[in-house]
Amino acid sequence: MVKMFKLALIFIGAYSSVSAQELYVFTEPASNMPSKSIGVRLTNEGMFNNPDFVSRTIPELMVGFNKNLMMHAQAFLSDFDGKYRLEGASIYAKYRFLSLDEAQTHFRAAAFGRVSTSKRPTYTRDVNLEGDNSGIQGGVVLTQLLHKLALSATLGYAHAFKDSDKKIFGTPQPSNMFSYSLSSGYLILPVVYKNYKQPNFNAYFELLGKTDPASGQSYLDLAPALQVILNSTTRIDLGYRFQAVGNMTNRYTKNMYLLRAEFNFFNVIK
Repeated sequence: MVKMFKLALIFIGAYSSVSAQELYVFTEPASNMPSKSIGVRLTNEGMFNNPDFVSRTIPELMVGFNKNLMMHAQAFLSDFDGKYRLEGASIYAKYRFLSLDEAQTHFRAAAFGRVSTSKRPTYTRDVNLEGDNSGIQGGVVLTQLLHKLALSATLGYAHAFKDSDKKIFGTPQPSNMFSYSLSSGYLILPVVYKNYKQPNFNAYFELLGKTDPASGQSYLDLAPALQVILNSTTRIDLGYRFQAVGNMTNRYTKNMYLLRAEFNFFNVIK
């Protein structure tokens, strides 16, 4: 009985640092995963804006070194260029530099960076460092928790590495890109928290935009999503993003669903 109580405290304490309603589906919050923990994700993305349906699979390993620093390692596999193959990888790091905590509310700010590689031969106007382009990215994210509602804003800047050997004649070769997002998450269930085994149901709505400073082309996507968290360790996401306004051509992430399963292992790093 005592052992079960201690185990419950571990799970509850782990997720108290990352409230369920700020575990956004299409973006990252300023909060980090629990210290000394490891997470494993498997994401599948499907795009309907091509003549044929194409999809991308993203296995991901996440490590929480301490309350302020975490890292992600991703691999990208897709059939965008014909047969399904490994197309690239990415390292993402986030450092939380500000945390203002109060009862049932907190404000957090973090800086993030990413370096990616991709062997895809096709370039689009959009700079997408999660499979389509090699490059680097940096930015900041601000997250505010207000009881059951979590709000977050992200601003980033990406630079794509140029490789003339992979450029297809007649297609655009992107260089730099501003990205920005506004995300909201709301905890639907449980209405009253009783124990860590209760499923959490969250609803999300995110605005995802980018602007190419060279051409002035831009877009803004709407991205609703649903999420369930089981036993405070297992997370399942389902979302869909679609363009609301924009004039950017040759996009791969336009009209895209996202399905993800995530498994967390707490207090496993010594």
